[in-house]
Amino acid sequence: MDIYKFAIRPLLFNVVKTDSEWLHQQTIRSFSWLSQTPASWANQRLKKSLCLYDSRLEQNLFGLNFPNPVGLAAGFDKDGVAAGIWSNLGFGFAELGTVTFHAQPGNPRPRLFRLPLDKAALNRMGFNNRGAAAMAARLAQEKHELTQSIPIGINLGKSKVTPLEAAAQDYLDSFRTLLDFGDYFVVNVSSPNTPGLRSLQDASMLGVILDLLQQENTTQKPIFVKIAPDLEWSAIADIISLAKTYQLAGIIATNTTIRRDGLKTQVIDQTGKSPQDEAGGISGEPLRDRSTEVIRFIWQQTQGEIPIIGVGGIFSPEDAWEKITAGASLIQVYTGWIYEGPLMVRRILSGLLVLLEQSGLNSINEAVGLEFKNQKY
Repeated sequence: MDIYKFAIRPLLFNVVKTDSEWLHQQTIRSFSWLSQTPASWANQRLKKSLCLYDSRLEQNLFGLNFPNPVGLAAGFDKDGVAAGIWSNLGFGFAELGTVTFHAQPGNPRPRLFRLPLDKAALNRMGFNNRGAAAMAARLAQEKHELTQSIPIGINLGKSKVTPLEAAAQDYLDSFRTLLDFGDYFVVNVSSPNTPGLRSLQDASMLGVILDLLQQENTTQKPIFVKIAPDLEWSAIADIISLAKTYQLAGIIATNTTIRRDGLKTQVIDQTGKSPQDEAGGISGEPLRDRSTEVIRFIWQQTQGEIPIIGVGGIFSPEDAWEKITAGASLIQVYTGWIYEGPLMVRRILSGLLVLLEQSGLNSINEAVGLEFKNQKY
């Protein structure tokens, strides 16, 4: 029996009604402590219970080896304080951040809310983090362990104090500071919680950022751009064009949505207001179908030439399979992991192996974009 789903989660969510951000902070502190004791009995137990190794799930993409396609999305480990633990929890890779060049407190609390009826979360954190220098110092301490571990990505955001016209330099400063510590980097221009940030998805503004980063990128670290699910198709097509021009490693689809249609939650307990009256982005199940639509569009526009990391509403093996067969080479989870618990990654990987067998495939790589490969043109 899954103790988390049937005992711990109901207790925390429904009985104690623990504040979401406080619970997150306690969790990350526990993981941080565990990450500093890599040879501990607890870590060995975690590996045995939560990890699943199978060569059919491995992929080599943009020069990195991924033991499986399920990664931790940005937002959970904002400061990289638990970077060494994620491989022990079954993940095939993990993305740290979002980190900004300047340390910042983020938006006023409360700013993180669970919407259990919708299997969703609403957040307006505002890139709260200790800054790029603090993350670099932290990762420098753990560098030996990390080189033996899974690929670690770093998600870069714009500092709130930095004006939009200076955004490119702000991203560059973070990139320079962290260049030695990330296996890949993500330009996050799609969070709805920093004023004006999404305007940086405009082709002309994004192009300036990518140009500056790639000029600095002499070691050719893979660089991704993370996009919003609320963009028009023409805007996504422009970003695809930029990805080709600036030789990006790929696109992450997608960030949280500002749409509120179809939500079952009428009132958020902590504020007494409806989700429609609260600022922030929605993640989880309400995002699932739209993020998959965006993945399909990118695959169709590029014929699979640009790798896609799919994120949004993944709770089950079927959710993961849908995104992979729509064109995602890798997937990321966050909200689903909060709801489903630590056994979710292993369940998804086991389910993917079953789905591979049912489809007559020998590797997860063969499943990427399968729904288009099966179509007759």
